[in-house]
Amino acid sequence: MHFEGIIIRPPSEAYSILLQVTVGCSHNRCTFCGTYKTKRFKIKNENIIMSDIISAARSCRHQNRLFLCDGDALIIPQPRLLNILLAIEKHLPWVSRVGIYGNAKSLKKKSAAELSELKTHGLGIIYMGLESGDDETLNKVNKKGNAALMIDQGRKVKAAGIKLSLTVLLGLAGPSRSQVHAQETGRILSAIDPDYVGALSLMLLPDTPLYQDWQAGNFDLMNSTEMLRELRTMMNRTNLSHGLFHANHASNYLPIRAQFPQEKAAALDLIDQALAGNIPLKPESLRAL
Repeated sequence: MHFEGIIIRPPSEAYSILLQVTVGCSHNRCTFCGTYKTKRFKIKNENIIMSDIISAARSCRHQNRLFLCDGDALIIPQPRLLNILLAIEKHLPWVSRVGIYGNAKSLKKKSAAELSELKTHGLGIIYMGLESGDDETLNKVNKKGNAALMIDQGRKVKAAGIKLSLTVLLGLAGPSRSQVHAQETGRILSAIDPDYVGALSLMLLPDTPLYQDWQAGNFDLMNSTEMLRELRTMMNRTNLSHGLFHANHASNYLPIRAQFPQEKAAALDLIDQALAGNIPLKPESLRAL
């Protein structure tokens, strides 16, 4: 298998076949993200991709899921992306689900019919970074798209029958706009009704614009109590028909995994217990990305 640079994949794809079809991220301008700063975006050579699929056919016969890396592989033009899925179908017939990262920009380029076509040929889940439902916050961190666009594209994925996993970022708006960020994010999550929501807590990375803003005194980090209050508001404002809301990433102070709607009240109570000091929080030294 041919890999260029550090490979990032969702936690739920830990045991999947990792097939790198793009390098980097097509947007790569979010102020908080340093993941792809050393990579210039490109779609990998088709011969390399196909040789990796053949290699996986020989050595990955016990893995029934596959994830297409890197940061925004959904941006690949439809004929090329479909050709990759057809090759996976042919050479790895035991793969039951293909996953991919997508953002609002790449989703906007795909029609409802094209998404349905990808679904027919194995694409089972799209992971999208929502980060916030607050337009002001999205604009400040240079995230591509606004809340209305996120709703439209998220609903399009759902209508195609593809599972949708959204990531949101606690602390992204700072303490002054924390509750607006939480309320608006809950509103957008409810409007999209994804299958999964993953809440991460902001950790600043050196050499990113947001880190530089913090060093210059132009951005304030939130403490653990403020993060938990934000999470509580966000979860309280979120209504999902059957979704899994989890905040058990290594960056979070309090691990939570709740099936909505039936476990929502218990999750809110757990946060209340932690805010009251009855449940210990993860020490800062153990937080990680």
